[in-house]
Amino acid sequence: MQIVPMRDLKNTVEIERLCAESNEPVFVTKNGYGRLVVMDIDYYERTMQKINEASLVNKGIADYEAGKVVNGKESHV
Repeated sequence: MQIVPMRDLKNTVEIERLCAESNEPVFVTKNGYGRLVVMDIDYYERTMQKINEASLVNKGIADYEAGKVVNGKESHV
């Protein structure tokens, strides 16, 4: 995990390098407390895709548990 103080955000080239090389978010602190998260766009897009996929799986599980299912052999499309 990369952690940098807020004042280091002035060095955008270095922050960009940290994000790209670590392939994970960089946490930015202010007065010792977490304030921001900076990440490479590819990492962000992969993370959002995983969240979307997990959401769809959870919806499917909820539908199954609620009995909102159709027997494939009995369905006619």
